[in-house]
Amino acid sequence: MIGTLTNLGLIAQAEAAAIPPSAAAALAVGLAALGAGIAESSIGAASMGAIAEDESLFGTGLIFTVLPETLVILALVTIFLV
Repeated sequence: MIGTLTNLGLIAQAEAAAIPPSAAAALAVGLAALGAGIAESSIGAASMGAIAEDESLFGTGLIFTVLPETLVILALVTIFLV
């Protein structure tokens, strides 16, 4: 009887999550957004410098500036799939 209760207690501890799933999802999206923001800051500065020297690089600079935002969108899609 005591062994069975001990086993049930161990199973309950193993199934308990460290943080709630909604907090984990929010943390994942937040960290993805933070990383995209850090990447976008340097990419944006470099693309603005390139566009200032040559206006024909506007499209390329715009694409490279928006590229890190796709990481956040992919993080949101992953959260909805899991």
